Amino acid sequence: MDLKQYQERKAQQQSNHLGRPLCPSCLQPGKACYCHAIEKFDPQISFVILIHPIEVRRRIATGRMTSLCLESSHLISGQNFSENPQVNALIKDPGNHCVILYPGPDSSDLSLMNPLARRSLVPDGKRLTVFVIDGTWATAKKMMRESRNLHALPKICFSPEKPSGFRVRKQPKEFCYSTIEAVHQTIELLGGDLGLDLKPRPHDNLLEVFELMVERQLLHLRHAEEIHGPFNSRDLKARGSR
Repeated sequence: MDLKQYQERKAQQQSNHLGRPLCPSCLQPGKACYCHAIEKFDPQISFVILIHPIEVRRRIATGRMTSLCLESSHLISGQNFSENPQVNALIKDPGNHCVILYPGPDSSDLSLMNPLARRSLVPDGKRLTVFVIDGTWATAKKMMRESRNLHALPKICFSPEKPSGFRVRKQPKEFCYSTIEAVHQTIELLGGDLGLDLKPRPHDNLLEVFELMVERQLLHLRHAEEIHGPFNSRDLKARGSR
């Protein structure tokens, strides 16, 4: 069963459980569906979203949202990708130059590079393929540790200029970005160097869809708090994800 089939079956199961139909793409109930706001575009970069199984089941999952917004993207579910045939095929494809968006002392900070240095990251004739791990910060570290085929990939990162807008989730630090925010910033830094026309700001649609979801969830939380009382920090932390 591929991920699309899984999502469709999961949407049907959740629809049966909740008594209301869910969109098979974004897994949101009808009024919360954000698919109408998506303006899909080709960022001139292939993004491979490695999504933890727990995130697949979450209605608020920015990895899935990111994949829906991008052409030439892949959404692959799992925890240990060492033997995943789709991941290994992408890594071995001679037309791809694969890197992983992951912070650390051995990661190249795109924010500190000039355009020439950023362009030199991708060999001529190759398509930049960026792997992105989507999970909580704890599960992301475990996924990286267990997936041996990811260890040899060059790492890239960036220095956030403003706090995350994920107000409905508690992040470990205010400058820890959700997956969709991280992908947006990566496109901001690399897209123009790789052929994407940034002037019409096509990648800002990622943040527009994200903000739409966040505002709807905040409205839902405010309504729930009016009925049940305020949520505490533990409630938000339990919901925490990238």
